[in-house]
Amino acid sequence: MLLNMKELLAVANERNFAVPAFNIGTNVILKAVLECCEDKKAPVILAIHPFELAFQGDGFLQHCITAASKAKVPVTIHLDHGSELSQIYRAIRNGFTSVMIDASHESFEDNVAICKKVVEIAHPLGISVEGELGTIGTVGNDAEGGSGVIIYTKPEDAARFVEETGVDTLAIAIGTAHGIYPQGFKPELKLDLLKEIKAKVSIPLVLHGGSANPDEEIAESVRMGINKINISSDIKDAFYQQLRLDLAADPKLREPFELYLGSIREMKKVINQKIDLFNDADQARYYSL
Repeated sequence: MLLNMKELLAVANERNFAVPAFNIGTNVILKAVLECCEDKKAPVILAIHPFELAFQGDGFLQHCITAASKAKVPVTIHLDHGSELSQIYRAIRNGFTSVMIDASHESFEDNVAICKKVVEIAHPLGISVEGELGTIGTVGNDAEGGSGVIIYTKPEDAARFVEETGVDTLAIAIGTAHGIYPQGFKPELKLDLLKEIKAKVSIPLVLHGGSANPDEEIAESVRMGINKINISSDIKDAFYQQLRLDLAADPKLREPFELYLGSIREMKKVINQKIDLFNDADQARYYSL
């Protein structure tokens, strides 16, 4: 069942769980994600970055829409980290049910103005909008970008931002970074800051760059009010690390239905672990399917 993200996350906000937003850069990842979510009766967000869309082409999105519409669980198709209005327009034309406009590197006033414009375009079409306030860090090994310096989201700014823009969900900066964290890198979520923001903002809150944070911190952030968590690096790393091993073990492998079996198995382990960690399993029963 295909929904926009406002509809999808309203239930998560009410029932205190988080929906994983898995970046699906290929059909193999898409298929694995939907199979896991249907097995676990877990709502899901299919996140597609503009770079992924450019690589796959618009036809890939039509395939995603068909798969999501036939799915036995609630699904949102979401543009991840759109940074230009042209990317937003393309997503809307192609049938995304949710878009993120990331103007977090702009001034507060410009971020508000850009997000407000996207809301004015998207909402009449039934498309939800995610904004971002503050900056997510980066460790330099991902496609989503980020900032070398994390600017934490201020609770009072978050409340004002939501009121002035009308966004449906808000990505906040509380100490995460995009990418796989290098050895020795010890991230730490500012959970007290999350508590303050949640007290001032009623819409669902989003955590970006949560791939390699400790499970205990992520689970606690869900209990404290995070309703969407982006996962990209973790599932792709599991997939391609196993693919490298399989190619090295048998260089003659060439058929996709043979070559990818081990990679899919390892990636599904991560997908299922994230669903359980976010308390997302068996939550589809609370939607009208």
